[in-house]
Amino acid sequence: MPDQGIEQPNTPLPYKIAVLCYLFDERGRVLLLHRVKAPNRDLFSPIGGKLEQALGESPTVCAQREIREEAGLDIDLADLHLTGIVSETAYLGETHWLMFLYEVTRPVTIAPEAMRFDEGQLEWHQADAIDALPIPQTDRGVIWPLFWKHRGGFFAAHIDCAAKPMRWRIEQPAAGPWQDLQPA
Repeated sequence: MPDQGIEQPNTPLPYKIAVLCYLFDERGRVLLLHRVKAPNRDLFSPIGGKLEQALGESPTVCAQREIREEAGLDIDLADLHLTGIVSETAYLGETHWLMFLYEVTRPVTIAPEAMRFDEGQLEWHQADAIDALPIPQTDRGVIWPLFWKHRGGFFAAHIDCAAKPMRWRIEQPAAGPWQDLQPA
């Protein structure tokens, strides 16, 4: 449920930075990874991965690299749109996450031999079929609805996974006073 009063956690946990990458084909289907490794083993999620912090990697270059590694595609930085930033407190009680959500702005095609790799199986899914898939609760309740609502725009949200039930809030909506300004 949305909540304006999320408190700061008092449990020290590692903080990880990652990207999630939303790719679509010409039919509008979204590419999902049926994961065989933690986190989210046996669940479906967009492709992505952790930022190479020790190398000073930017989130956008991380998205580009993860798409190349997991889908075998070379995507220009200009074809990546930052749709959202999501922070999660105490996901599965193990880790705090900061995630950058990128959408590839053009349809893509994946070679059949690239659809399976060591992290799982890539599959195309219709948007209206995602709710029937096993996906993380934070994705089902917050991230996917916000992604669809703000696709092509931007949002920032925080999810408190330690709260029972999970609580979340929008920290930066897509609309802002700068969007009302028109060039002269």
